[in-house]
Amino acid sequence: MTAIKTAIKLPPSKHEFSEVIHRLEAGGAMLPDTPENLMQIIGLYKAYAVPMDFYWRDLLYIAEREFLNPLPFFKYFLPKEYLELHNHYAGDDADLRIWRGEATAHPELLAFIEKGETFKMPKLLHHLFHDRINMEFAEACMRAMLWHRGMGGQFDPYLDSDEYKANADKAIKAYFQGNPVMLGLYKLFPDMFLEQCRQMSYYANLGLFWEIMAPVFFEMSDRYDEGTISSVPEAMSFLVNGIFAIAGRPIYHHVYIRGECYEIVPKSKGFMWLYEAALPYVEAVFYRTAPFRGTKSYNAQARQVPEDQKDFHYGILYADVFPVGTAGIPPTLLMQDMLHFLPSYLVDYYSQHCRGEEDMLIQLGVSFQRSMYCVTSAVIQALRTALLYPLDDQNPKHLQANRDFFEMQLNRFTRSDYNIRDAARLGSIQKQDYR
Repeated sequence: MTAIKTAIKLPPSKHEFSEVIHRLEAGGAMLPDTPENLMQIIGLYKAYAVPMDFYWRDLLYIAEREFLNPLPFFKYFLPKEYLELHNHYAGDDADLRIWRGEATAHPELLAFIEKGETFKMPKLLHHLFHDRINMEFAEACMRAMLWHRGMGGQFDPYLDSDEYKANADKAIKAYFQGNPVMLGLYKLFPDMFLEQCRQMSYYANLGLFWEIMAPVFFEMSDRYDEGTISSVPEAMSFLVNGIFAIAGRPIYHHVYIRGECYEIVPKSKGFMWLYEAALPYVEAVFYRTAPFRGTKSYNAQARQVPEDQKDFHYGILYADVFPVGTAGIPPTLLMQDMLHFLPSYLVDYYSQHCRGEEDMLIQLGVSFQRSMYCVTSAVIQALRTALLYPLDDQNPKHLQANRDFFEMQLNRFTRSDYNIRDAARLGSIQKQDYR
């Protein structure tokens, strides 16, 4: 998708963010196209992709191997088998090669797993000193998707179907075979075990989603280094094209128990990446999530937290980027992970603009916010492409329909209730001095 050069056939938009509307109509993103913005978002994509390469592998490991382990002490200790697991979108044997790099775990990730921020020591010590990748962030994203259910598609409704319950029942009984205590508990509290199984299915869902996003971000970083991505619209165009290229990737959940595969969510159901993983992820994680305790009162009488889930607005698009050491808003556990893998040009950039070294985490978070507005723009443009009309359509009614769609999307950032207007950072990212 290239920038649209045709003359505007509509009168100027009267929307509060009319400048952004016109930019979207011209094939651009919500984020202004400046070299500084491009450098920040590409640098953050690279820094995000390396821990994401661990996230997706560990999410699948937990969903497929740990499953309903009641004491999963070592679920973050990724075995060699999963570090060497081939990404389906990288390497010579890829289903569709998005990244030209290798299919196994990224070299920077392997080096960090071995040494962390300190030095080489046993995995258990790295874990106890919290000198590791923060999988708690990945699990927080998964739980946001599980909690904000009903985001469209067929995957989520399937988790309540009789077929899913029957598949889960076989896997649960096989997993606890020879364990009369757990089988007895399952008989007494079947819904509790089933809900845990649903959670495992969302582990798999998110793992399969991020398996694609990691090579997409790696490839964007390489292309930026080569000079073949030189503007924000080009970066967004790459994301849009990638979304459509892999939209049909199957979403499934298999569990491996004593060498046998149990298909809890079979591939044959035909659940697709775009509708069952990507769109629910953006909705649940970018927009909604939930306020962590200490920032908002959960007391119903205080009315600080919305009554309806559709009104939740605590994702990165609304975050006040101040590090408080949580996995919620802002995503400071992810920010800490990305800090280890910043490209040198971003480290130099932050050294010029930071208020000391301690401020780098905040600046990184602001850049991440910009980068996720770019990703959200790509999702909006992809939805417009799928549902409405080309940006260079010659029919004014079609152009008006596109505009109505863009304005409806941006209206989510202008609501006054629950302080949504002030929380949204769309206005902030329009200014280069938002740091």
